[in-house]
Amino acid sequence: MTSPLIKQLAHLCIHTTDLQKTKWFYCDVLGAEMAFDFDKNGSLYGYYLKLGAGTFIEVFQGDPRQANGGIKHLCLEVEDIDRLAEVLVKNDIEVTDKSLGGDNAWQVWAEDPNGVRIEFHQYTKDSMQLVGGTCPVTW
Repeated sequence: MTSPLIKQLAHLCIHTTDLQKTKWFYCDVLGAEMAFDFDKNGSLYGYYLKLGAGTFIEVFQGDPRQANGGIKHLCLEVEDIDRLAEVLVKNDIEVTDKSLGGDNAWQVWAEDPNGVRIEFHQYTKDSMQLVGGTCPVTW
């Protein structure tokens, strides 16, 4: 079998009107790490957030309403979805109730400070992402 052309998600780019609040959400609340900053004319213009396994979120100063370009949501895999939900609530971030999706992955949903919808997944041994197959949907 030939190797795929795409190895993995490299990064997702979002725009924000508040670089510090976005950094707080992803780094302080969710535990992402700063990878590097973008400097424009001596001022912070954006940064890369390291999520692990070579994946990043790229953040730039700008109007998020002008930048979503069809991105419906971002999905982040987590180790402990209950702990993640507790951390979000503790930081006054609205989060949905945990549910088991049709793909057999536990999920909760929240939004970042820019209105980017985030789906958090915790895979089970039966998650379609791990076992493959066909996932019937009703939505």
